[in-house]
Amino acid sequence: MMSWKIEWKKVISAGLLLLCMAVFAVLLKAYLEGKFHSVDTLQSYVAGFGILAPIILTVIQAAQVVIPILPGFFGCIVGAVLFGAMGGFWCNYIGISAGSVIAFWLARRYGARLVENMFPGARYEKWSLWAGKSRFYSVILFLGMVLPLFPDDFFCYFSGLTKMTAKKFTGIIIVGKPWCILAYSLIFAGII
Repeated sequence: MMSWKIEWKKVISAGLLLLCMAVFAVLLKAYLEGKFHSVDTLQSYVAGFGILAPIILTVIQAAQVVIPILPGFFGCIVGAVLFGAMGGFWCNYIGISAGSVIAFWLARRYGARLVENMFPGARYEKWSLWAGKSRFYSVILFLGMVLPLFPDDFFCYFSGLTKMTAKKFTGIIIVGKPWCILAYSLIFAGII
């Protein structure tokens, strides 16, 4: 029975890795073709998917956390412009939250080597020393999720290396993440 659970974990890990690689390939192709160079080009790219556009935006927002080549800010703008304040909010919130949890899980699964390769240098060293000793890491992470321009992608991966439970991390994302995304959605939909 135990070996069956281990096998399923391997299959799920391999499937998720393949999915991430496929999404990365599609996003990289679109990026190289200039689809993400401005809000207008990203808006056109997403709108080109028709009725699937909200799903595509949600997947792009999840992928931009897992594969941090695009700032999520652009997706928030596109979501608000294409789908209105609340439609854009939900696409962005679901996508960014899912991507955050996936990034946490990838770091937990593949360890420090993955995170060091994605975010090399002094930045990794500085934060790893601090988080290893800090009793306030959860509070800082929560505040960072609420505030705009916080390096979310890095901290999602980095949190997977800490002793924080997946349940606690997911709770922080679910409760802390919507506020900044909602503000972006309201601002860029022209409501505020």
